[in-house]
Amino acid sequence: MVANQIMNFRKVFEALVSFFEKNNIDCALIGAFALMAYGYARFTRDVDFIVRKENKGHIIAFVESLGYETVYISEGFSNHVHPLSSLGRIDFVYVGESTANKIFSEVRRLKLFKNIHVPVASPEHIVALKVFAIKNDPQRFHSEMADIKALMDMKIVNEDTVKRYFKKWNLVDVLDVNGVKKNGY
Repeated sequence: MVANQIMNFRKVFEALVSFFEKNNIDCALIGAFALMAYGYARFTRDVDFIVRKENKGHIIAFVESLGYETVYISEGFSNHVHPLSSLGRIDFVYVGESTANKIFSEVRRLKLFKNIHVPVASPEHIVALKVFAIKNDPQRFHSEMADIKALMDMKIVNEDTVKRYFKKWNLVDVLDVNGVKKNGY
């Protein structure tokens, strides 16, 4: 990422985190920036947050007030793109109360960009979300597994945790003991 893009992502984070805090909205960073907060850097052009379903309308109104256009919206997801490509894309995953309570009870405040403290989903919940993404779109297997393996290599999650989520989503048959692709994934 070039310095200008980092600076713009910083502004996006500052605006979002300030909005969430001012409005007492539970949120957790997920996706590439969450991995970055844990120490694994990879390229991304979007910011991903998980939030409570009940806050969807308020959040969408806010990002649209910043100039983002809502490209896609469903019960559990929305995607927003800014006309200035340097401001990137923002994705929100919306979850119900029981899932939200579990995720937000284990959020960690971690530092991004040297001085911004952001609520970040626990590594275990990041794995759960990535395995769920694989279930919903098998073509994401390799990219999601690369992130999961990075968390494992950093000793942030262990193989048993990963296997537990693959089993939960009935995907254990796509893995061998080393996490290698098989069965068409």
